Amino acid sequence: MANKEQQQQNLKLNINPDVAQGTYSNLVVISHTPAEVVLDFAQMLPGIEGATIRQRIVMNPIHAKRTLAALNDNIRKYEQQFGTIEEPKVMPAGDTVPYDILGKA
Repeated sequence: MANKEQQQQNLKLNINPDVAQGTYSNLVVISHTPAEVVLDFAQMLPGIEGATIRQRIVMNPIHAKRTLAALNDNIRKYEQQFGTIEEPKVMPAGDTVPYDILGKA
């Protein structure tokens, strides 16, 4: 039986050209129920009041935990290749994001 990495390499992904363009997000609001984790990817722009949700992703908690592990692994690999990702020392002027990265108000 193939290991997990081999299985992932053999996975064929098809992507619609519109989806391949991607969606820019500079804010994510995360909420959950006992059965689901909801990620609302939003965009805040200078001079525009509020944020616009661009994509909503709903997944079960097990998949959310696996996604978190995969994201952590990819950030680690990114930093090995390009250097440490530094948090800004001062928030930019203008509108502020209502939640920090940990979801605290």
